[in-house]
Order: sequence, then structure tokens, then C-alpha cells
Amino acid sequence: MSRVGKKPIEIPKAVKLSLDHAMVNVEGPKGKLSFRVNSRVKASSKEGVFTVLPFSDSKVDRALQGTTRSCVFNMIKGVTDGFSKELTIEGVGFKAAIQGKSLNLALGFTHPVIFNVPEGLTVETPKPTIIVVKGIDKVLVGQFAAKIRKVYEAEPYKGKGVRYTGEVVRRKAGKTVTK
Repeated sequence: MSRVGKKPIEIPKAVKLSLDHAMVNVEGPKGKLSFRVNSRVKASSKEGVFTVLPFSDSKVDRALQGTTRSCVFNMIKGVTDGFSKELTIEGVGFKAAIQGKSLNLALGFTHPVIFNVPEGLTVETPKPTIIVVKGIDKVLVGQFAAKIRKVYEAEPYKGKGVRYTGEVVRRKAGKTVTK
């Protein structure tokens, strides 16, 4: 059995969780999220506790049990606290700015890189070299932050580029000239 999947989830008082056939709907102070439960697991909610059980003892069913439990747990955490990812930009002249509903990145290319901010996310730039992505959907926050990072990943020679705050980039020595 899945170790994660066996753990019951306690539903906070501020959160309303409802089960409609194969859909789990979570509503909290920050918003609403929904998730379709796979037909190989059974979800139930009683007395403020949410549990997931597999229909059989197969490896796939046990894996889906843990995945379903984690998705619902992240939904509950998202509608109560929310999620955020912080990115740092390193490099001379590299900067970010919010213009309306789009993120404008100047990363040393011949043109600025512009991202439209998806619905449900908020992007802030407290400093020109820091980008904060916030939202209630953990997957959406992570995917958008990864998309920004992918434009110019931190390179190992000078360390220039976009990285997550706290991410360590292993530096390499440059070429050496021999005489």
C-alpha cells in the first residue's frame, strides 16, 4: 500500500470539500479548485476527514492512491495558503518588469521576451531582478515559473541567467591558456 495514500487528510473549517461522482471540488478563502479522481481509486469524505482507497492491490492502483491523495492535499493547501515560487535574475542589464497582464524580460537577447500571465496567477517584481509567481494551483505556479526559467537557464561559467531563489549553480573553470 502507498504510505502517502494511506494518510487521511483533515479538512480545515474554512474549506468546503464536496464529492460529485468522480469530481472533487474544493472551495476556500482564496478560491475554488476541482480534480477528477481516477476510476481505479475510491475517494470518500466523512466528518472532516478525506480518505482515498484503491480498488485492488495492484501496483498501478496503489500509485494512483498516493497521487490522488497528494493532489487533493495540494488543492486544500492552495485554497487556504496559496503557493509561490521566487526566481532571481543574474547578469548585467538583465531585468524583469510587469506591463499590464504580461511579464517583460530583458535577458540580453536582441528582443524582449514577453509572457502573458495565465488566468489564476499573479506575478510580481519587487525588484527588477526578482520575479515572484503566486497562485492557488501548485501545478500552474510551478509550470509558469519553469517556463520563465527555461528562457535563459543559469549557465555554469559566469552564472548569468534565471534561477530559482536559493538554487545553487555549480560553476566551472574557464579555459586556461598554456605557454
